[in-house]
Amino acid sequence: MSFRMMCFTAHPDDESGAFGGALLIAHEEGVETGVVCLTDGAAGSFRGVASSAEELAQLRRVEFETASRALGLTHSEVLDYPDGKLYEQDLYALARVLVCRIRKYRPQVVLTFGGEGGVNLHRDHTIISLATTAAFHWAGREQFFPEEGAPYAPQKLYYSSTPFVSVYQSSEGANVARTPWSLSLDLGKWKEKKFEIFKLHHTQLGVYDRVRAFIEETMAYERYLLVASRDQRPLAEDDSLFTGVIED
Repeated sequence: MSFRMMCFTAHPDDESGAFGGALLIAHEEGVETGVVCLTDGAAGSFRGVASSAEELAQLRRVEFETASRALGLTHSEVLDYPDGKLYEQDLYALARVLVCRIRKYRPQVVLTFGGEGGVNLHRDHTIISLATTAAFHWAGREQFFPEEGAPYAPQKLYYSSTPFVSVYQSSEGANVARTPWSLSLDLGKWKEKKFEIFKLHHTQLGVYDRVRAFIEETMAYERYLLVASRDQRPLAEDDSLFTGVIED
């Protein structure tokens, strides 16, 4: 089997908290999995033992590497964009960076956040959603970024659907429109493993403690919305991340 999946995120811990179940299941099924994270999380509200932004960034990069190994990722990387300020970046340039990764690693399936910004409505999550969507559609087209390698068109794009919204020290999100879901993954034996891996992000244990009740209520599933697919079938017939995917 030569299936490949790539997840585009904004911060270390996103890969575990939002997408960990899908990544674990895919790895068990022999899928090559990768994560590209745009920032080092240096502006995080929860800082663990870090005494400065620089120390926090270093710690979070190590945590990301540890979690990546636990998830069985084939490849993973943290880029150098500023945490909390992705909205200041040129969206076309961001898409170019992601197109480069898609052409290099050739994932048939791509995962990212929904446009609302995920469970905490983070604007970095919204920007990575927009940039990933553009990159997904442009990676296979010759007119976009010919200097970044041969075109490669991934086959399916999914947004994560957050089961709850909790914004730190804010009441925002009570009535926000959220990404619906078309596919629900039963994590089964992986549900506990997913959050064991999330807790490898020691600097972010305050996040886990803050939303523990929500997590325990919803942790059995991850939900995704199929937003683009080469295989044209009704959403009701899309019963797995690789349904309709052709090996290449």
